[in-house]
Amino acid sequence: MRNLDLRWLLCVITAGTAAPVVAQERFEQEPILYTTAASQDRVAQLQTQLARDTTLLTHGGHSGYLKSLLIRLEIDAASQVLVFSQTSLQLRQISPHRPRAIYYNDDAYVGWVQHGDVIEIAAVDPQLGTVFYTLRQAPDKPPRLVRDRGQCLSCHASARTQSVPGLLMRSVYCDASGRPWFGAGTYTTDHTSDFRKRWGGWYVTGQHGTMRHMGNALSLDREAPTQIDREQGANLTDLETRFPVEPYLRKTSDIVSLMVLAHQTQMHNRITLANHETRQALHYDTVMNKALERPADFISATTRRRIQSAAQQLVRYLLFTDEFPLSAPLKGEAAFQRQFTARALRDRQGRSLRDLDLKTRLFKYPCSYLIYSKSFRDLPPAVKTEVLNQLREALLGEAVAAHLPPDQRQAIASILSETLPGFRPRRAAAASPPDR
Repeated sequence: MRNLDLRWLLCVITAGTAAPVVAQERFEQEPILYTTAASQDRVAQLQTQLARDTTLLTHGGHSGYLKSLLIRLEIDAASQVLVFSQTSLQLRQISPHRPRAIYYNDDAYVGWVQHGDVIEIAAVDPQLGTVFYTLRQAPDKPPRLVRDRGQCLSCHASARTQSVPGLLMRSVYCDASGRPWFGAGTYTTDHTSDFRKRWGGWYVTGQHGTMRHMGNALSLDREAPTQIDREQGANLTDLETRFPVEPYLRKTSDIVSLMVLAHQTQMHNRITLANHETRQALHYDTVMNKALERPADFISATTRRRIQSAAQQLVRYLLFTDEFPLSAPLKGEAAFQRQFTARALRDRQGRSLRDLDLKTRLFKYPCSYLIYSKSFRDLPPAVKTEVLNQLREALLGEAVAAHLPPDQRQAIASILSETLPGFRPRRAAAASPPDR
């Protein structure tokens, strides 16, 4: 890899430059051990399988290992979104004429560049956070997944990723070659982002009525880089006039897929934050308990506050607090919506957290479907219990989620009570004290 490329390393999900780098030493120490601990994510499992059988991945023409890799990781091609800003590992191969394609499911992300040396991959590990890999596009050599050992954290462990090894979706102003005007400002994108600040440097297909975004538009005046033609980039359903679409698995960069991706990346980061904060706080207590000769299971007030704060952040994002409201309906590609909702867990009334609204908000029942993810299931018990308690109180108790009307809160609680182990509609009654 070229040294210049490494300085621009943004791995899979970035469309912008890095925020100030967070010190990485704490990820290398107990209890996280980010670069030395064995990863248990989906890609690590495939890596182990490849060591025994290299025929699991097959090289196929122009796209190389891409199609085979997507099948093995259970990623549907309909998730495809396209980014043309020169802001990733293989920036010299990216331009508005030749965008980078990103494909994803609930816990893995794949980035493919035409004529690229490698396929870029990110996977979410329940204990470590996001782990990054590359797969060299060499048809004459056995396929081998190579895990990054910390370089990606120069961009993917910052305040923009909640200060954990995480994912980042950015919006930038780009010139005609795809080079970003960093001085003009960049925006981290999630479900709270103003629609007008989304998707600079990305292609966007689909209908969104009178709302406007930064996608599909170029910044052509270096003296006024923020002056872009939003009208020219609005409500596109066909990209064939923008660049040759034949090399790609789909002809679209679907607006609904982009919306889901924006929510999902930061949801992963907040789950990781809750995990790391809790483990680091409890580890500190373990050290201090031994030094101060306190009981081994003593939990300090500071640790309790850290756990409660991390849980509160997670619950707020989980329930789409401060979600940017849609002022016009969205219409995207049916293929993405079919494959996304096909994985739904439904209650007896047929309701699911994957049911899309697309009229005034992203989801009909605004509670993140990643509450079913392995990363959430494997949260340390101390914070998972706190999250479920806070969630229950937000939906049914005194700590009402004011941004959600009562019928939505009740529906979400009902769905969770039937589909999420450990979620009870009401707090269990306290046990009676023993007779004296």
